[in-house]
Amino acid sequence: MSTPKIRIALAGLGFGAEFIPIYQAHPNAEIVAICQRNPEKLKAIGDRYKIAKRYTDFDALLKDPEVDAIHINTPIPDHGRQSIAALKAGKHVACTVPMATSIAECEEIVKLVKATGLSYMMMETVVYAREFLYVKELYDNGELGRLQFLQASHQQDMEGWPGYWPGLPPMYYATHCVGPMLALTRADAEYVSCFGSGRIAEDMIPIYNSPFAVETAHIKFHTSPMSRRASSARSSTRPASIANRLMSMAPRNPSSGR
Repeated sequence: MSTPKIRIALAGLGFGAEFIPIYQAHPNAEIVAICQRNPEKLKAIGDRYKIAKRYTDFDALLKDPEVDAIHINTPIPDHGRQSIAALKAGKHVACTVPMATSIAECEEIVKLVKATGLSYMMMETVVYAREFLYVKELYDNGELGRLQFLQASHQQDMEGWPGYWPGLPPMYYATHCVGPMLALTRADAEYVSCFGSGRIAEDMIPIYNSPFAVETAHIKFHTSPMSRRASSARSSTRPASIANRLMSMAPRNPSSGR
């Protein structure tokens, strides 16, 4: 018996539109509706991907009985409110980072997931990046030894992004630092601290030729988590691995021939 496809509605069609062909190609999912405040953009993307159901109002979308899950890619200030509304409407939720901009909204989302049994995912993209998977493989094989303290930094070219992004409080958008560190160890943290200017020093902007957001995070553990496979780790050269394969997929530089 075949598994029924989960019916997904995508809200926010900027970066969010890039997920449409992924869902359309997935054997267990289908895009049944899209939502965008700008009617012209909504029509253009709906026509391009041949999606019939189109909404300019998020609350109207939540009333659609044919939608099982909402994928939220709207502006940051709307993430918490819309995730809460979708869970209350009985929809599964996947939301781009950050989860919300207040502790109260985060707590409400967790509370609703526990009460409803619905699924919620904060879609931290870095934990699917080849760099993270490479480090994770090193850790899983015991090559990083005992971890007591982690520090991560993330720099992001903000050219072309919404004007409110540069200068956001660091904890509003520390997910690209905190997410991979917690995903790497799956350990309880004693504390997580984040800091950053929100924008790189003005005198360095010419180096990058664009605004540049900066975030940094620290994690200290209650205990020192050991690798799950440290006892069986080898110091000899390892065979071809996930990390090796991922690195081999890196785009070649035409100018260098590599």
